Amino acid sequence: MTSTLEVPGNELTVPQEPRRRVSIASDTPTVVDGRLSPYHHSDNHESRRRVSAASCEHDGRRKSILVQHTPDTMSVSSHHSHYVNHGFQFEGTGKPANGEGPHKKYSTSESLHEKLKLPESQRVEKSWLFLFCKRCREDEGSQAWEPPLWQRLCPYPFCPSYRQFARILALFLIGVLCWGIVYAVLGETAAPGGQLFGLAILCIAAHFGGWLMSLTTLPALIGMLMVGILFQNVGLVHIEGEYNEVVVVLRKIALVIILTRAGLDLDPAALKRLRITVPKLGLVPWVVECVVMAIMTYYLLGLPWIWGFLLGSVIAAVSPAVVVSCLFRLRQKGYGVAKGIPTLIIAVSGIDDATSVAVFGIIHSIMFTSETLLFQIIQGPLSIIGGIGFGVLWGILLKYVPEKQDPFVVPLRILMLFGGGLIAVLGSESIGYGGAGPLGCIAAAFVSLYFWSQQGWEVEDNPVATAFEIFWMIFEPVLFGLTGTQIKIDELEPHTVTIGLACLVAGIVARIIFTVIIAVGSKLNLKEKIFVALSWMAKATVQAALGPVAMDSVRDSGSSQDKQYAEYVLVICVLSILLTAPIGAIIITLSGPRLLKKTTAPVIVEGWRRSARPSLRDITIIDEEEDGDGDSVPT
Repeated sequence: MTSTLEVPGNELTVPQEPRRRVSIASDTPTVVDGRLSPYHHSDNHESRRRVSAASCEHDGRRKSILVQHTPDTMSVSSHHSHYVNHGFQFEGTGKPANGEGPHKKYSTSESLHEKLKLPESQRVEKSWLFLFCKRCREDEGSQAWEPPLWQRLCPYPFCPSYRQFARILALFLIGVLCWGIVYAVLGETAAPGGQLFGLAILCIAAHFGGWLMSLTTLPALIGMLMVGILFQNVGLVHIEGEYNEVVVVLRKIALVIILTRAGLDLDPAALKRLRITVPKLGLVPWVVECVVMAIMTYYLLGLPWIWGFLLGSVIAAVSPAVVVSCLFRLRQKGYGVAKGIPTLIIAVSGIDDATSVAVFGIIHSIMFTSETLLFQIIQGPLSIIGGIGFGVLWGILLKYVPEKQDPFVVPLRILMLFGGGLIAVLGSESIGYGGAGPLGCIAAAFVSLYFWSQQGWEVEDNPVATAFEIFWMIFEPVLFGLTGTQIKIDELEPHTVTIGLACLVAGIVARIIFTVIIAVGSKLNLKEKIFVALSWMAKATVQAALGPVAMDSVRDSGSSQDKQYAEYVLVICVLSILLTAPIGAIIITLSGPRLLKKTTAPVIVEGWRRSARPSLRDITIIDEEEDGDGDSVPT
């Protein structure tokens, strides 16, 4: 590089060397997740401060007074031999003897061998084992106390932090204490080999299997279901007698939690604004898939029409357990937020669940009742009116009881809402109106949320909904683990599995096509319509909760033909989970960035709740104009 100096009468060209940017290694240690990294090294490029240093002139030339470093290079002291091989003499301080650093600079033009020369600390931190272990560790949020020798005995991140270890140890000791108490009361059934002990081990193993599956970014419920199938087919769990009733009650409790969460996720104001769009996108594709499943199973499996519609009402439900986690990750990155697509999909999945459970309850109560034909005809409308009426009255009661300024208002509302849902589901079945209970459960949650939001609670920051998220964390492995135990691989007929998969594929394809068609006029472009249709293919939660119900109903008093039909329903429900849950999660994750528009700044939900549940508040489809296929939408 040269510069021209204008002097009266002539021009003088003065050669110059470019000014170099140099880096000074900071003495600040490397901090990872709130603790000192045991692999801290002074040349870690994340702990450096890059500064510009002045140069001095020597023999008419400008030379750097410091050794030049880049993120790709290594410290001079740790690689003395490397610089000696390049002809530089070093003093005891590790600097070149002539005060000048190497003229050579690591760049993309250098050989791969030179660029891969990293210090041991960086090689370890870039290894797959380090990254895997770091992914397994939880975010502690704040600095945690540790014993003095913990880091030496359990280095980061290959071992859990002391907080994680202490938490696991506390839960283990609590479990041992509970087991001891139950064993003292119930005796041999709680001992190893007993049915209650087997159920406890199944739930713990299902939770662990779900955690392992979640590390692959697939839904945890897949691992839980596979653990249940494994336990059943290797003989680790055997449920019979009175424990069949225990399993039925556990599934009903899980169903109450599912329905209550669905009701608490529906924003009344947004639903009022989208009173046409959401029901249209939710109910019409649901009806199409239900009808297609009934037709396919009638002609291919020989199921009676009422059994076909019973199965179709279960299969047509979309699983929030699969779509919520995937869509929330997309929402955090800004994909589809401009039109509220993630929260629209979640809202419709909640409506799907409510419709499936209500229709299933009505059909099931008609199928297994011994009343007259007239009673069966009026049973459906009575179930709908009775369920909604109970839910509305219970929701209004929760507005006034407990009093909103009561210091114990949150736990009291949680217990009253949970208890109301349980009495609605269990009580309606005991009086022969099984379809009324699920409707009452969802209606109570929705109406109570409406009044609580008027009293100042936000939909996103609702502590009652957060409590039900915690309940679901407990009952999710119970539900899917127990559902997996219903499948006995050696008793499966290849013909049933093949025809069941064909029926599932036909129903899903029909739903996707009709969703794209029915979305005309909803202000979504073609890519967004395709994404919405694909995201509603995931099945899991309702199928696990309702799939075994028909088998429970015919286990003791049903005919052999009814047991065969119930087995078809159960097998197809499990196949729907195994087929659509992982594929749906993968499709949502991969197609979202390609089919949805991204805002210039991701939406970050802040609040006291870590989970930051998506709501319907950002849905603005009705107010949006038709957009092109641009890559981004300005915020």
